[in-house]
Amino acid sequence: MPEPLIHPDITRAHTLPSRFYTDENTFLKLLSGMQNCWYFGAHSSQFAEHNVIPLTDIETMLGEALMLTNSDRVRCLSNVCTHRGMLVATEPCKSNTLQCRYHGRTFGIDGCFKNMPEFQDVEDFPSPSDDLANFPVTDWKGLQLVGGDLYLKEAIAELESRLGWLDVDSFQHDPSRYRSYEIKANWALYVDNYLEGFHIPFVHGDLNDVLDNDEYRTELFEGGVLQIGIAKEGEPHFEPPKNSSEHGEKVAAYYYWFYPGLMLNFYPWGLSVNQVIPLSVDKTRIVYHGYVGNPEMLGKGAGGDLDKVEIEDQEIVEATQRGVLSKSYERGRYSPKMETGVHHFHRILTMNG
Repeated sequence: MPEPLIHPDITRAHTLPSRFYTDENTFLKLLSGMQNCWYFGAHSSQFAEHNVIPLTDIETMLGEALMLTNSDRVRCLSNVCTHRGMLVATEPCKSNTLQCRYHGRTFGIDGCFKNMPEFQDVEDFPSPSDDLANFPVTDWKGLQLVGGDLYLKEAIAELESRLGWLDVDSFQHDPSRYRSYEIKANWALYVDNYLEGFHIPFVHGDLNDVLDNDEYRTELFEGGVLQIGIAKEGEPHFEPPKNSSEHGEKVAAYYYWFYPGLMLNFYPWGLSVNQVIPLSVDKTRIVYHGYVGNPEMLGKGAGGDLDKVEIEDQEIVEATQRGVLSKSYERGRYSPKMETGVHHFHRILTMNG
């Protein structure tokens, strides 16, 4: 039996071959595999302003244009008109009816067909196929999760066991924390960088000043990675309850990554959601959403200046993209102490791609 591309023993393993970051066919194959994955859609606090939220960020990964609607309950619906395929909702809105602006077909907020101009003589119309298709949506503490179910149960179990004590439901959407960046690098390089604290002392001086590098640790679970940042003395931190595995520790941040490219970063002020969206083999969009639980903690500690940390990461990742294009580079080795998260990601990637 041939040895797997990424050896399960990190001390013997080599990193991803450079083609995973540079080859168009490899990129397209990996992208097609993402349609079975689940993704972040919205937080329930967003429905205070809008009851229709198109999920434009994740269309390419899902292979579907979807939207969330909220009436008697939250639904995930196809965002494609059943007449000619036009997008039904192009912006978040508040409405009692969904109307396609191409030819005027209307639907209820539940996705059921309501009306269509100039269709009086069409036989066997309307039929169930004229309704908008429904897709699964899962709620965890106000987070609306959509798409496939690959590793979804494992993710919910991990979040509940670790952060079930955190009142995520009460967090409030803060539109001012929205960011969208386009970087000249492969999406997997961005994930690689996120999954290790190895680079923090070298790249993030301010972040390094508030985190205890010796206590930084990484934990693996099926379909994801958790990195726990411990605060230095006097820096802001959580106070986990007695039923938490981190009780008594000064946790500055819980950094969660879920395959393929979702980051849920929990800070004492709240939650920063990062979506890594592949655009092409060498171009990626990074989207930030912010949900605030404790406004008094904004701007402090590990989650204090996320814009600065992001720009520092982007500079490193874009330079690495240029490096992996070099003919002299093929693949490297892992640090067994510092790069277990990267190794775990590479194993998942090569098994699901």
